[in-house]
Amino acid sequence: MSVVTDPNYHPLPGRLGNLTAEQQQILITFKEQLIAEDVFVPERMDDAFLLRARKFDLAKAKAMLKEAEEWRKAEGVNDIHENFDFKEKVEVDKWYPQYYHKTDKDGRPIYIEVLGKLDIDELYKVTTQDRQIKRLVWEYEKSSKERFPACSKAFGHPVETSCTILDLANVSVTKFYHVKDYVSRASRISSDRYPETMGKFYIINAPWAFSAVWSIVKPWLDPVTVAKINILGSSYKDELFTQISRENLPREFGGTCNCPGGCSLSDAGPWNQQNAI
Repeated sequence: MSVVTDPNYHPLPGRLGNLTAEQQQILITFKEQLIAEDVFVPERMDDAFLLRARKFDLAKAKAMLKEAEEWRKAEGVNDIHENFDFKEKVEVDKWYPQYYHKTDKDGRPIYIEVLGKLDIDELYKVTTQDRQIKRLVWEYEKSSKERFPACSKAFGHPVETSCTILDLANVSVTKFYHVKDYVSRASRISSDRYPETMGKFYIINAPWAFSAVWSIVKPWLDPVTVAKINILGSSYKDELFTQISRENLPREFGGTCNCPGGCSLSDAGPWNQQNAI
């Protein structure tokens, strides 16, 4: 657990420091059972995030954990974290930019994905979908082991989630169709293997049709999830600035940051002292 030095920090409900008596007891039981079964891994299980992901249903949280641990072994996640080298990163950035860049006002790492620049033909000349998935897993592991701890230390309170910006400018149905398999695989990994890591989600330059569909789908979704998502059109900057300082936002999105070599390749943030905030 990170040391809290921020006097204004108040943990959200369901997090350590703000659990109900019932939730606290479920967490204690959860840990005791995992330790007794010799499957407890402190850096991944010494928190309530798996329980939050399953509404503090102990049986469902344990089932999720078991599946996730089996997946980690099958996919060689530890080896990916330690040894995976995405050598094609610079070339991939030209055709499908996906990157972490600095932090929002609450200390979350900002993750930016520019779907509108996708060129699937050029992308798969320099990489494969499987390598893209390995890169995704590597980034999640880096966030868990490096980004979140560094942000927690820098901001003086626990940081467990990211702030995502998904840019849909110039996205057509055809372009989305070309990448739907990757997006589907990535979404499953995010929700099933790295749950409770979405803090804020801004979808910018959303076409009218997307916003219309969202208004229909929204009532069916978990209100907690809906509260994290903002669907914005082309006039998104003022909304982003309420959550992200201008100096932490790349110029192409209305900010003032212009990292040497490009923001998308800098990995700037508290976790990278060469390119810190």
